[in-house]
Amino acid sequence: MGHFNSPNRLLVPCLFGLMITSNLMAEEEETSTQRISTGLQVFYDFCGEGPIIRDRSGTGKSLDLRIGDTKSVRRGSGSIEISGEAKIVSQNAATKVIQATKRSGELTVEAWVQPSQKDQSGPARIVTLSKDSSQRNFTLGQDGSKYDVRFRSKNSSTNGLPSLASTGGTAREGRLTHIAYTRTRNGQARIYVDGKPAGRITQTGGLNNWNENFKLGIGDEISGGRVWRGTLHLVAVYSRALSNAEVRRNFAAGHNAGIGNSDATGNALTTAQNRRAAFFETKIAPLLSQHCLECHDAAAHEGGLNLSRKIPALAGGESGKVLIPGNSSDSLLWASVADDSMPHDREPLTDDQKQMLKQWIDDGAHWTVDYVDPAIYRSVQESENWIKRLTIPEYIESVRSTLGVDIAEEAWKRLPQDKRADGFRNTAYNLNVDLKHIEAYARLAEIIVAQIDTAKFARRFSKSRKLTDDNMRDLIRDMGKWVLRGPLEEHEVVLYRGVSTTVASAGGDFAEAVGMVLEAMLQSPKFIYRIENQVGDGTWWPVDEYELANRISYIVWGAPPDDELLQAAEQGDLSYPETLQPHLDRMMKDPRAKQRSDEFVIQWLNLDRLRDLQPNREKFPQWSQNLADDMRAETLEFFRDVVWKKRAPLANLLNAQFSYMTPQLAQHYGITPQGDDFIRYDLTEIPSRGGLLTHGSVLTIGGDNASMVTRGLFVLNDLLFSEVGDPPPGLDTTPVPTSPGKTHRAIAIERVKSESCGGCHSRFEPLAYGLEKFDGLGAFHERDEHGNRLREDGEILFPGDANPMPYQTAAELMKLLAESKRVNQCLIRKVTQFAIGRPLVASDARIVREIQATAEERGATYQNIVTAIVLSDLVQKTRTEPRE
Repeated sequence: MGHFNSPNRLLVPCLFGLMITSNLMAEEEETSTQRISTGLQVFYDFCGEGPIIRDRSGTGKSLDLRIGDTKSVRRGSGSIEISGEAKIVSQNAATKVIQATKRSGELTVEAWVQPSQKDQSGPARIVTLSKDSSQRNFTLGQDGSKYDVRFRSKNSSTNGLPSLASTGGTAREGRLTHIAYTRTRNGQARIYVDGKPAGRITQTGGLNNWNENFKLGIGDEISGGRVWRGTLHLVAVYSRALSNAEVRRNFAAGHNAGIGNSDATGNALTTAQNRRAAFFETKIAPLLSQHCLECHDAAAHEGGLNLSRKIPALAGGESGKVLIPGNSSDSLLWASVADDSMPHDREPLTDDQKQMLKQWIDDGAHWTVDYVDPAIYRSVQESENWIKRLTIPEYIESVRSTLGVDIAEEAWKRLPQDKRADGFRNTAYNLNVDLKHIEAYARLAEIIVAQIDTAKFARRFSKSRKLTDDNMRDLIRDMGKWVLRGPLEEHEVVLYRGVSTTVASAGGDFAEAVGMVLEAMLQSPKFIYRIENQVGDGTWWPVDEYELANRISYIVWGAPPDDELLQAAEQGDLSYPETLQPHLDRMMKDPRAKQRSDEFVIQWLNLDRLRDLQPNREKFPQWSQNLADDMRAETLEFFRDVVWKKRAPLANLLNAQFSYMTPQLAQHYGITPQGDDFIRYDLTEIPSRGGLLTHGSVLTIGGDNASMVTRGLFVLNDLLFSEVGDPPPGLDTTPVPTSPGKTHRAIAIERVKSESCGGCHSRFEPLAYGLEKFDGLGAFHERDEHGNRLREDGEILFPGDANPMPYQTAAELMKLLAESKRVNQCLIRKVTQFAIGRPLVASDARIVREIQATAEERGATYQNIVTAIVLSDLVQKTRTEPRE
């Protein structure tokens, strides 16, 4: 039987098989070795030697399988399809399986299924260990749009009732689905669909009443009359309750291996295509970006050769075709690289790089992206997992949402400021914790709890005020789930119970005990950080439902999940777009969503720097902190109008013809004030204004001298998603002052034409030509202080394009930016980076492209972008770290 292996997973057959195994997949390595060595395995292999029970010693005993109607069973490559009363039943009782489960008191039933009908009921039996329609040990079945599990114990009926059903809509006609049911020894039963929790129930009671004469059946009840129709790709039974992580691991293992692809040739082709795509995007695209595109992109295309896109690359250049797919020997690209004539005047490729290039050409030169973007592929690294500390705004909102206490003033005063890194203050790798943080969190916890009626707060979770062990354990478990944003492990309950016990032993009362427990929770890493399970096999796994609830709530709100989101996590509703979307719609109506979007624009544009801006008083005597505050308020209110009032595409921020000003700011801009308040101004008749780039909050990044370097770099990096290298060490970067006959633009043109500087400066300084009429504080002038006439015409070259786009005015520049697909994609990247709290890397490129395509299809509004991010694999999954 063909199979693929996954760490801590014994077997996942590629052909249909039934695996029944005892005590597998233990978390502890030493225990796992012992358990596997004595474990029982039962395989029902319909394509090979037949059903076999064998132990790890290698001895085996045949267990005959009887198919009632072979015409109703069709074998496929990796599956069996049941279309009628097949009645697949073991010849003898499944005694060893029953005995192993009775001993452990635990069970897992796992299956990959594809129902052919949505109205199957009874429930229709997928796999059952039973006698007839009213007597069973367990049954996994389908009941309409739900999956249903009946499990027998001393506290249930002989029919395994009450049953546990998945949430509605999880069983769908034609949908390949992974199902797992687990039941622990203490009676905690869960059902998972596609790696996500989809239901839970408590099914207490021992298993001594399990009948050892029952047989195992597939596709129908043992006695008939409960036919399930569909395709089975895998059925596995474990005499142990798999953990959440193990269920996710098994789902990911099957999903990543392409389980359910009945066309072996197609599966092999898909695997080959995926391999080629990965090879191109992780090896060849970076090689081209780092060694070729400086001279051979769409703009430079030396020798007429453009290697940044597939069609022009295959077309070749002035010397003819340079790439012959499948034949490196006749490819000029390979020949020039092999003899080190290319890259020209650069270090030659290493032997390993040459071999990769040759292999790629000989393998067909498969090209899997539209554009080899140097900004993505020049620096290649895998996405890294970072534990995310709450930023100060997130901490403040978490305390307010969880405990109802406004701690903002104290938090801003006591906590060290979050440092800006990679353009944002919520970049995970930069959110460290030092001794000042620890001291601040301890003092803040005291201040917070002092403002809470702890006894009243505790009544949300328990009516009892007793300090008994059982009562406090239940209280800590429920209260901790709310405060720490997810279920507590048993060892955590014990830890906090120790706190309350210490208080009680010292003579403290119930309220004091609750207060001390809350103080401990507020200083816990689970409160200060957003901790997730990251251990796996190095592949992408679905995140836990509670982890997903936290990801969603902090992305949308910058706050912890509310009751409704936690309940949805409990029910497994967050993994499906159709059940998640109503929650996103609801959350977008909450004021915290607007507050979170404010944080995005504040951090993206670094608006907080306005608080520390100190321009030259002689040059700008009109400057005041009030004016700085007005500039900040203008951009925030403008953003809110575009994003929330108009719900317009985010790119409209670049050319929307209105803004918000105080009389002081309007006068600073040269606009006649309209009243005494902070109001909305229509700018359709003022061509010099309109869009973010004409806001003082943005224009001041150029400093007193309105630096075209700084402004141009902002456009290049933050709107065009491109980059240039750092200036050489020791280079004098002191701004060259203007003088009569020499404007900032004239000085910039000298640098652009310079042989030593032009290579880089030509890529960004011309982007600021259209902003020359705005001085260092954003005021508009036709002439500078020397009487030099200023200009606003120019041209802009969008990355990936061969020819620049001309413009005559700043307004035309804003229009070009707002209508640019590149700018739109860059804005989506910015929101995505802020949402996930880390820089985007090359390995994220495929998912980011999907986010961009989804958001653009729906209008690319802020709300649609955030929704696309939440539904993407960047949020729904995590790249695990291999267990060492």
